[in-house]
Amino acid sequence: MRVRIHRGTKEIGGSCIELEAGGERLLLDLGLPLDGDPEDVSVHPTIDGLDGQDSLRALVLSHGHLDHWGLAHLAGKELPVALGAATHRIFQAAAPFLPRAYVPENNLELRDRTPMSFGQFKVTPYLVDHSAYDAYALEVEANGKKLFYSGDFRAHGRKAALFEKLVANPPRNVDLLLMEGSTLGRLDADHKFPTEAEIETQFIDIFRATPGMALVAASAQNIDRMVSLYRACKRTGRTLVIDLYAAEVLRATGNANIPQSDWPNIAVYVPQYQRVRIKQTERFDLLEPHKANRIFAEDLKALAPKAAFLFRPAMLSDLDRAECMEGAVAVWSQWDGYLKQEKGMQVSEALNARGIRLEHAHTSGHASISDLKRLVGAINPRMLVPIHTFEPHRFPEHFGTVAQQKNDGDWWEIAA
Repeated sequence: MRVRIHRGTKEIGGSCIELEAGGERLLLDLGLPLDGDPEDVSVHPTIDGLDGQDSLRALVLSHGHLDHWGLAHLAGKELPVALGAATHRIFQAAAPFLPRAYVPENNLELRDRTPMSFGQFKVTPYLVDHSAYDAYALEVEANGKKLFYSGDFRAHGRKAALFEKLVANPPRNVDLLLMEGSTLGRLDADHKFPTEAEIETQFIDIFRATPGMALVAASAQNIDRMVSLYRACKRTGRTLVIDLYAAEVLRATGNANIPQSDWPNIAVYVPQYQRVRIKQTERFDLLEPHKANRIFAEDLKALAPKAAFLFRPAMLSDLDRAECMEGAVAVWSQWDGYLKQEKGMQVSEALNARGIRLEHAHTSGHASISDLKRLVGAINPRMLVPIHTFEPHRFPEHFGTVAQQKNDGDWWEIAA
């Protein structure tokens, strides 16, 4: 089996791995670079057969983050796309709200530890703990060789038991481990990230100290975070106010244990920009499943002292008109790096102009160095190749001589 990493040997984002065996090929992820434009052809990898007419058998998506699927629209309708069933439903749920939606039509369903075949390749998905719901690591076997691609993973989320299951019962006789190294160079070797349970506690402390509305900037697709946020609201007597997009994403999980729009302590507010889009697209059907706990602009002011509002910058005009931000605090609950980008700086300025203090409550979606070491130790691969990292040169320091650095675009054979 041969391997070509199109992007990811020296950067986080844009992950894309092409495999070849016996004249057939398989693609693992087709991601967008972190600062990339999906319409910019300079970031499009050169891959034969994306139209499904060549020796490329399938595209397998590890999870639903843009840096792993953001260029998947380049694949033709004839090419099978394998992804988690919940990931596919979340893509469908998000589509009416996005200017560049992606929902594969020729899709196949990944199931935890259930092998599936694509020509020469046998792929076994392993459900993992990550900030994206329904995320998988991928074992690939072909021509007597075995590769294990970690995808993105961690061991400190609400699904940490999945990591423990993986290290307790890992794939055996792995020739090549392609492992993410997002945290290398960003934290000390012995540093531990806060758990999601600890983030929940941080929310509770902030909510109890806040006399007004808590504006929480978090991704609705970070389902672990939504659970932490809901639990914190319930424990502090607050109502979690979500928009229609978040309500649809939560419904798409298909998980009865995930907070839903008709649960107690949840309200659905449809902001102006979503109402306009619904009217323009005539998607009034989206409102129907969420009408039980729907609230309106005139309800926000009275609810504010006991509300946590899942916040997006486009909602500020709604909140201004409702005059509901007296005593409010904002909580940034996603990667701090976004605040250094232009849009993030604009959010900070807008909050500051309104006298709203910005707190932070977040943990990484990626494994600590100690947990990366646990995975390498459990799998014990013959070769380890860095991917999804800005610091590939640090791999030998942490993982020994089994680590070998490769370059984007090069074909290489998995060693005997």
